[in-house]
Amino acid sequence: QVQLVESGGGLVQAGGSLRLSCAASGRTFSSYAMGWFRQAPGKDRQFVAVINYRAARTYYADSVKGRFTISRDTATNTVYLQMNSLKPDDTADYYCAAATKYDIPTKYGEYDYWGQGTQVTVSS
Repeated sequence: QVQLVESGGGLVQAGGSLRLSCAASGRTFSSYAMGWFRQAPGKDRQFVAVINYRAARTYYADSVKGRFTISRDTATNTVYLQMNSLKPDDTADYYCAAATKYDIPTKYGEYDYWGQGTQVTVSS
């Protein structure tokens, strides 16, 4: 079993930055691909970014490419999402997820474990 706990959300002005963290429990963290999704009110959960288990590959949604950076620290079992140049459209609940079977999963159904989410609000 893996438990994921997100933190770092909050209210920020457009153009600002936030760094989200996801603390993972479990001894096999380093073997999971880790991803971030987001869900705005009334919308489906949307893929944001993923990093594979070796941290050798990353992949981003077009809407965040060049602004967001995903990284992971195996020593602390933590995944980060650095978000720069934030826009009001980035407002959503952000979720961390772990995948055990895929290298670069981008679909909701490819993930096995989910956190509870952290809220990000970007004001204009």
